[in-house]
Amino acid sequence: MHEMSLCENILGILKEQALAQNFEKVTRVSVEIGSLSCVEPEALRFGFDVVMRGSLAEDATLDIIETEALAECLDCGATSAIAERYDPCPMCGSHHRKVTRGEEFRIRELEVN
Repeated sequence: MHEMSLCENILGILKEQALAQNFEKVTRVSVEIGSLSCVEPEALRFGFDVVMRGSLAEDATLDIIETEALAECLDCGATSAIAERYDPCPMCGSHHRKVTRGEEFRIRELEVN
């Protein structure tokens, strides 16, 4: 389960930011997860609670914002939502598409004391 290592990376970022921005406690972490990012939200929640125990983010709330994936057709120029990476363009049927959103996994916001 790679979500545990993602949570460890989040904790590392929180520690770095606590030093840089002079805070001692994180009360809320908001992350953005694209539908094509291969991150399972429930596994991330579980890992977050485990990894944050005893840290500056113990008892912090994890808010997960799931974003749909979008792709631009390189043949007709249409942009549309996709469920799978290789979904065809609904306008022209082409598979020559570029994913423009949906692969992201990032910390979007922190609430700190």
